[in-house]
Amino acid sequence: MEEDILIVGAGIFGVSTAYHLALHASNPSRITLLDRAAAPSSVAASTDINKIIRADYSNPLYMDLGFEAIEAWKNLPFFRDAGVYHQSGWIAMDEKHSDVPTRIRENFRASGREDVIEDLTEEEVRRRWSVLAQTDCAPFGSYYYNPSAGWADAGKALQVMAQETVKLGVNYQVGEARRVVWGDGRVEGVGTEMGRVFRADKVLLATGAWTSQLMSSVEDELGLLEAERVESQISATGVSVAHFQLSEAEKEVYSQLPVFVYGGLGEVIPPTESGVLKFTFSTSFKNTVQTPSGHKISVPSIQSQWEVPKKLQESSIPQIRARIPQILENDRRPDYYRLCWDSISSDQHPRITRHPDSKLSNLYLAVGGSFHCYKFLPTIGKYVVNVLNGVTNGAQQDEAWVWKQSQRSERGVHESLVPKNELQDFS
Repeated sequence: MEEDILIVGAGIFGVSTAYHLALHASNPSRITLLDRAAAPSSVAASTDINKIIRADYSNPLYMDLGFEAIEAWKNLPFFRDAGVYHQSGWIAMDEKHSDVPTRIRENFRASGREDVIEDLTEEEVRRRWSVLAQTDCAPFGSYYYNPSAGWADAGKALQVMAQETVKLGVNYQVGEARRVVWGDGRVEGVGTEMGRVFRADKVLLATGAWTSQLMSSVEDELGLLEAERVESQISATGVSVAHFQLSEAEKEVYSQLPVFVYGGLGEVIPPTESGVLKFTFSTSFKNTVQTPSGHKISVPSIQSQWEVPKKLQESSIPQIRARIPQILENDRRPDYYRLCWDSISSDQHPRITRHPDSKLSNLYLAVGGSFHCYKFLPTIGKYVVNVLNGVTNGAQQDEAWVWKQSQRSERGVHESLVPKNELQDFS
C-alpha cells in the first residue's frame, strides 16, 4: 500500500522529488508538495533569473551528476519545449595558486571526456571575447573554455517542472510551514502559519535556508543535543548578486559571452532574454539568532531580499570593475541587487538522508544546496526517492549525503562560499 508523503519546500529538491515520485506512483494525489507560494516561490534560492549549469567539478561524484543533469536539461520535453536551457559554454580563469583546474582536468580524463576542455592563453581569451579585453587577469595563471556548460532560466524552469508534477497528479498546496508536528513517537506532519496541519506517513523537508528555523521547536521538545540538531549539518547562508539592465545594443554585445568564471570570486552570467546581466560574488554571511531555548541558529533575514546593505553594494563595485570595467563607465552602477539565501554545509555536500534520531525516523531531509545544486533540478529527485524508499544510491553518494556525526576535514566543491561573516557586519 502506498504511503502519504508530504514534501515541504518547492525548490529544486522538493519539486524534483515530487516529480520523480509521481512518475512511478499509482496514486500521485497522495503526494503533497507544500510551499509558501505558487511555483516559483519568490524567496527560494532556486528562484532566480538564471543559474549556471555545468559539470566542471573537482569531485568526480558531482561531475558525473552534472553531465547526467545536462542530458536531462537538453532532452526532457517540458524543458526543451520551454527553451529554458542555454548551452553558452563557460570560460574559467584559475588563480595561480589553485590546484582546482588540475583536479577538474584529471576528472575529465578519468571519465574519458578530456576533449571537452579547451586550454587557452590570456591573449587568446582577450582576442576571442572582446568584452574581456580590459579584464584584470593578474590573479590568474591558467584559462580554459568548456562548451558543454551553460545556464538555465532558473525560476521559469522550476515553475515548468512544478507544473509538470501537478499534471502527473501531485497535490500542490500553498501555506507557510511554521513547525514540525510530533506526537505518539513519530512526526505527524507540519503545521502552517494559518493553523492547518498537513499530515503524512513520511515527511520530507526540502526547506533550504529555513530548515533550522522550522525544526527548532521540535528539537527543543525532544531535548536534542547540538550534534543532533539540523544546525550541526547545514546553516542558512546569504550572498548578494548584482544586476545590470542592458540596452538592446548592449545585450547584443554581452550575449557573445559564455558564463564567465572569475576564479573563486564569482561569475558573470550572460544576459537573459530581457537583457539582464548578473554578477555573483563569493562574500557570504550568516544571520545568527538565539532561539528561546538558547540555541544559536542562522536564519534568513526578515528584510526584503531586495534590500541589500550599502557596504555589500559598495564592496561589489571593485569586483565588477575587475571583471568587466567598461560596464561601470560614466559612474554607472548596478540597477538592482538581491540577497539570496541557501543552506550550506561545511563540506558542501547536501544532506539527503533520514533523520538519525529514532523519534524522528519518518522525517527526511533534502537540504544543503550550498549554492551549487540548482543544476541537478532535473535529476536529483530520483536519488531523494531512493532515500525515502530505503534504497541505496551507491556507496559514494550514501557516504557523501548522510547525516554527519562529526565534521570531517574535507575539501568542498564550493569552499569560497563557506561563511566567515555575519550579515550585521555589513550594516
